[in-house]
Amino acid sequence: MPTPAIDRAALATAAVALALGCRGGPPPAPRLHTVAIRAMAFEPARLEVRVGDEIEWVNDDLVPHTATAPGAFDSAIIAPAARWRTRVTRPGDVAYACTLHPMMTGTVQIR
Repeated sequence: MPTPAIDRAALATAAVALALGCRGGPPPAPRLHTVAIRAMAFEPARLEVRVGDEIEWVNDDLVPHTATAPGAFDSAIIAPAARWRTRVTRPGDVAYACTLHPMMTGTVQIR
């Protein structure tokens, strides 16, 4: 009785998927999250995102602001009515603040 052929490529793909914890489908597509800056606050102040997602800060306030997390991201000055965007690349909890108004703080939870 002949032995069935082994599809080595399929076996290797299955092994890699198992090792990486693949759940049977492609990863979710990256999303765009928006943080409004208004009334001297970040809204929402706490945001949960995934690695690969983008976050856009929109300055709806009357004065300039920043969104700055040393070692993670730094918007520089975001003028009134302007916006700034970044893509998150590493998991972790990232606290950020406005360097011009340090009482303005926020947190991004990157999963």
